[in-house]
Amino acid sequence: MNRAHSTSRLSRRQLLGRAATGFPLAAFYSLLANHSQAAPSPLAARPPHFVPRAKRAIFLFMGGGPSHIDLFDPKPALARYERVGIQPPAGVGTLRDTKGLKSLPSPWKFRRRGQSGMWCSELYPHVAKWVDNICLIRSMVCDQIEHSGAIRQLTTGDTFFSRPSLGSWLLYGLGSENENLPGFVCFDDQINLRGGVTYGSSFLPAMYQGIQVAKQNLVNSKGQPIANLKSPVPARIQRAKVQAIRELDRDYASQRRDDSRLAARIASYELAFRMQIASPAAFDLSQETEATHRMYGVGDKVVDDPVTPCFAKQCLLARRLVERGVRFVVCNVNNQWDSHGNLKANHEKVAVRTDQPVAALLADLSQRGLLDSTLVIWAGEFGRTPQTQGASYGRDHHPYGFSCWLAGGGAKGGLTYGSTDDFGYYAVDKKVHFHDLHATILHQMGLDHTKLTYRYGGRDYRLTDVFGNVVNEILT
Repeated sequence: MNRAHSTSRLSRRQLLGRAATGFPLAAFYSLLANHSQAAPSPLAARPPHFVPRAKRAIFLFMGGGPSHIDLFDPKPALARYERVGIQPPAGVGTLRDTKGLKSLPSPWKFRRRGQSGMWCSELYPHVAKWVDNICLIRSMVCDQIEHSGAIRQLTTGDTFFSRPSLGSWLLYGLGSENENLPGFVCFDDQINLRGGVTYGSSFLPAMYQGIQVAKQNLVNSKGQPIANLKSPVPARIQRAKVQAIRELDRDYASQRRDDSRLAARIASYELAFRMQIASPAAFDLSQETEATHRMYGVGDKVVDDPVTPCFAKQCLLARRLVERGVRFVVCNVNNQWDSHGNLKANHEKVAVRTDQPVAALLADLSQRGLLDSTLVIWAGEFGRTPQTQGASYGRDHHPYGFSCWLAGGGAKGGLTYGSTDDFGYYAVDKKVHFHDLHATILHQMGLDHTKLTYRYGGRDYRLTDVFGNVVNEILT
């Protein structure tokens, strides 16, 4: 059989499977190579378009749709219609028939907090202490009323098609500050939207995809946070097989000099090998003090739920990663805010899981001098309706007006921006679309969203497509 023909048909998965050693083996070869002849790493740090306010970002992804009416946007007028059927304003769609549905006033009390007097619900007592560092946007809108489309738009800018995630765009535009750790880490993924929407690179080169850390590795405190870091074979066997892979690489590359995917794969192998040394230390929470563990709530068990400490670990690990130069980290509660029924029990449970860790993250970044240069984003894919959903006292999906907030990284602390109407149905002042939020995040990281483009399929793509404006009023 013609050797060139056979190697050209050998897939990456088949190659690694036959080699029987995976990433660590290939990475070992790359370390043995002559570094003077190696091309510059495509993940090397690159200069931004202009001086950034933030060097790194942490995205606290509140998946499922937290209720703005019950967290940051009080609507006392709803109490007057609790026993009266109300209809949404013209042009505001819903997933289900709303005829006769009654308004659902928030079961939680609101107070003005901090010197800024920002409204915050009793659901978030720990975060409430940090409102003077938070820029609250109460006029968010998006284009999708169901989870999958709204999550796609929040994380990739598009509602239907495969597009690179926000973290992949940041890594593509800025590179990584730590050559021994991935530049983009995503904890878990949305249970109702598998396929890497929160961490995928789509048509960007694969090297810009985020590293996913599965939930089960965080729930088990003794488990390794990233699987397969340790080489499965002794060094002498590695060396013997390295030569075979080197020959295959040379043969494959000689036939495809215009194909950059091999170089990207080799770069990922190199990173994988270096991670064998750097990642265990970065993910080792035993290095933190007992006081830090208590501050985040790591190890706490709430409502008999063994995964409750999971989000606390994510937040603590996010701080450990950004202080080591990781560019973008996603902390994920999955779909837990989705409260079609029994709103009170649902939101109280998820608030307990997230309130203390989020506040601890802000405090930890602040005391370490990292908050000013780290942009923290708290957002879900939409809010929830002011009406009940049937007789279950839940709330339905609502993309026409909801809340998110930013902290650190040049966001104006203590500012409440925009507003919804008296019932929380829709944004009536200073609307901020997901495209605008993306443009603003990129701007704070030193990137012009209109210039951060990638040519694919005959056209230039960008995170914000042909939309989006930087919301300068919320920035210092």
